[in-house]
Amino acid sequence: MPSARALLLIADMGGYTSYMRTHRFSLAHAEVNTARLLEKVIDAAPGFDLIEIEGDAAFLSLDAANLDADAAVTEVLRAATSMRRAFHLERAYVEANLCPCAGCKEVGDLKLKFVAHIGEVATQTIRQRSKPVGIEVILVHRLLKNPVDIPEYVLLSEELYRAGESAVTAPVHEISTELESIGPVRAYFVDADDLDGSLPPLPALSWRGRLVSTAAAAGLGMPYLLGLRRRRATALSQ
Repeated sequence: MPSARALLLIADMGGYTSYMRTHRFSLAHAEVNTARLLEKVIDAAPGFDLIEIEGDAAFLSLDAANLDADAAVTEVLRAATSMRRAFHLERAYVEANLCPCAGCKEVGDLKLKFVAHIGEVATQTIRQRSKPVGIEVILVHRLLKNPVDIPEYVLLSEELYRAGESAVTAPVHEISTELESIGPVRAYFVDADDLDGSLPPLPALSWRGRLVSTAAAAGLGMPYLLGLRRRRATALSQ
């Protein structure tokens, strides 16, 4: 299998499982709303390639062959800031619609966190579909299970942080954790609120805008409500 150095980034929605546990109509809108949020998050990082949607998370990568260490960390922080801004903006639009279901009114409970790592990654191709594989891919996914106790953050693996720590201007916090099949590791995180380019005030929707948003939610949710479309099989497995 060919291999190359890659920057790996996971954008993960916190609070997803409890959010999805609602009654049937709310569940239809919850599924639509989370899909809308993930689409906006992915669109906000055009330099990264989408590898896979993993239930409540987007797994992305960037060719790091020509990136120096500081540039890699800068790319992660820039992408995370942009993706978080897009996430919060879309979440505000959903909250502003007039639908009274829990799937719309409780969307504010969803948060967005990031985990990033850099390393040599092999590429496996099965049935004309390629995806990165190897210990580095396993590590970045295992880092999602960590002791960070704030809802929105950017977590950098030790390899990524140590190589480009001078690019991080926000306060940095160190954690130690034990990863299954990997062992003890250290990682470093920044509170998303401390990143440069913090979220601007979100615009208020007019009544016309709220009505448009409500109509969109109703139309997009109807196929799920009528059973014409099914929820993603991974929705409650995370």
